[in-house]
Amino acid sequence: MLKKWLREPLLHFLLIGAALFILYGLQNDKPAEDGNRIVISEADIDRLLTLWEKKWQRLPARSELDGLIEAQIRQEVLYREALAMGLDKEDSIVHRRLAQKVEFIFSDIASQAVPTDAELSDYLAANADKFEIPARISFQQIYLNSDKRGDHVQSDANHILDELIQPDSSVDILAAGDAFMFGQQHENLTEHGVARLFGKDFASKLFSLPPGGWQGPVRSGYGLHLVQISNRTTPMQPPLDAVRQKVLNEWHTQQRQIMNEQFYQNLRTRYEIVIEDITEKDNVARSADSGSGQ
Repeated sequence: MLKKWLREPLLHFLLIGAALFILYGLQNDKPAEDGNRIVISEADIDRLLTLWEKKWQRLPARSELDGLIEAQIRQEVLYREALAMGLDKEDSIVHRRLAQKVEFIFSDIASQAVPTDAELSDYLAANADKFEIPARISFQQIYLNSDKRGDHVQSDANHILDELIQPDSSVDILAAGDAFMFGQQHENLTEHGVARLFGKDFASKLFSLPPGGWQGPVRSGYGLHLVQISNRTTPMQPPLDAVRQKVLNEWHTQQRQIMNEQFYQNLRTRYEIVIEDITEKDNVARSADSGSGQ
């Protein structure tokens, strides 16, 4: 019972939320920094070195490092002056960026949750369509060009099919019909793959036909096709081990969304929300919509 309770996502959310609030409190309990003192710490320099090496695949020369440090100082000076001038106030871009940083911090913590196999199996079952292995089909076809054959295309197709289904048929399928840009033989295609070549209607019809002898004609945007299906698989659900990483990624995405929303709703209760009367502005918006529709 205790182990099950410890795995509850709500408990994870509460613990993570508490950790964030403690961290926030510790940050705000620090003594105010001297506004005229800028410290480039050893950690700052290590970060600059790491970023430079990652980009250029080498360590910077001393003059280059001095330039990086001076750029860092310049950025800090201008940042503090911007704060002193209040440039961060009423700036929608700054507001959005800071809001995103809070979400990123919480998302990073939420992503550390480790699901059990049972939780992943439940997610796989509940989202089967995301992980389904699609049906595949292998077939050959004989194409009859509607533009070339005109009103005779249907009778020509029927005539060739009659010959193909004869027990002693001697039809040369490579020479029968008309040249087709995508060839005659197609192996192991999904319905989407067939649709890309022949169109959705053709693909849907093809996947409804049984494997075996020659059938048709099946119409596409190019004309008529006589088809012979040699193999067709059915859609199937993979075992968890075959798609574990994909399921894990999707599960984490869902958990981040759920926890982010829970976290936001919890924070929102700390504020009094006041929405001023927007009737007049709403009327203006409705008038604008009406005008744009004329």
